[in-house]
Amino acid sequence: MRKISSAFAVAAAVALMGTAAQAKDIILGVPGAQSGDLASYGLPTVNAAKLVAEQYNAKGGVLGMKVKVVPQDDQCKPELATNAAFKLVSENVTVALGHICSGATKAALPIYKESKIVLMSPSATNPELTLGGGYPNFFRTIARDDAQARLAASFAMDKLGAKTIAIIHDKGDYGKGFAEWAQKVVEESKKAKVVLFEGVTPGAIDYSAAVQKVKDSGADALIFGGYHPEASKIVMAMRKKDMKIPFVSDDGVKDDTFIKVAGEFAEGVYASGPKDISGNPLHKEAVEAHKKAFNAEPGAFFDNAYSAALALLNAIEKAKSTDYDKVVKALQTEYVETPVGKIRFDKQGDAEGVGFDVYQVVKGQFVKVQ
Repeated sequence: MRKISSAFAVAAAVALMGTAAQAKDIILGVPGAQSGDLASYGLPTVNAAKLVAEQYNAKGGVLGMKVKVVPQDDQCKPELATNAAFKLVSENVTVALGHICSGATKAALPIYKESKIVLMSPSATNPELTLGGGYPNFFRTIARDDAQARLAASFAMDKLGAKTIAIIHDKGDYGKGFAEWAQKVVEESKKAKVVLFEGVTPGAIDYSAAVQKVKDSGADALIFGGYHPEASKIVMAMRKKDMKIPFVSDDGVKDDTFIKVAGEFAEGVYASGPKDISGNPLHKEAVEAHKKAFNAEPGAFFDNAYSAALALLNAIEKAKSTDYDKVVKALQTEYVETPVGKIRFDKQGDAEGVGFDVYQVVKGQFVKVQ
């Protein structure tokens, strides 16, 4: 990040010019994957932001100001994430809802911090983003990977009876981080043994070599850390080799796109994901609003994004100001009702009360495991 210090100065200067004028809009920036392989994760966040903005604008806006949604595409790539962040700063963004992937979030966070802009992610789960303590401007409406990995590893051992576990990851901040936490849980439990810990290169055409290593290891379960493009290829290769061991993964895989790509080979796959909130009335209202507006079911992390948008705008409203320090204080002290529950944020930026459940692909759909 040393090479972008001069860009920080430019962005800060632009931001200062913007604040000199009287603000007319609440600008809600929405950076994330809006094209490319992981767009199915980012586009639902844009839709959620638009729906919440429309909801507030119909009531007169926030503090008498209209809420304007400004998306920025980063394709979940760190180098594009920094560009997206600079663009949002140059447009005098008030608060930002994103980024989607942990690696992209980590790359962009210093830019928002320098400009004193609150960034709230619906899906970036890497623990260091909050546990590191370096980003007081960062919040999220999803639980961390240490909790997710503990759930996945414990499920593999306690529910599936795994004794020898292979762990594969995509070498990224998210996938590798999840895998390392899962490995730690298994090793500390003494209930099972990690017989393979291997990284694969994202975007590769074929993962047969890694799959063969899993087969040769004698593992009776596989835990994968990463996203659906790689997971679908690995699962397909495993099943074609007649490897029937359980495949357990993370919320980067719990997406309908995984099922569409992997097809029949997706059947039976397990993946952790945000806690089941199907009984929450606000969840139902948000889903119905999405269907009405976009004529489609909402995608991955929609509820977390909708909740983040509500939390950000509620904080501005409760703070009676867009001042950074006042908004941060409101996020940490004021509860807000959302589709993921009644939440506020701890001093680290993690939402209180959110968590994960385990889901399985059953007849072409992810179903919560009881």
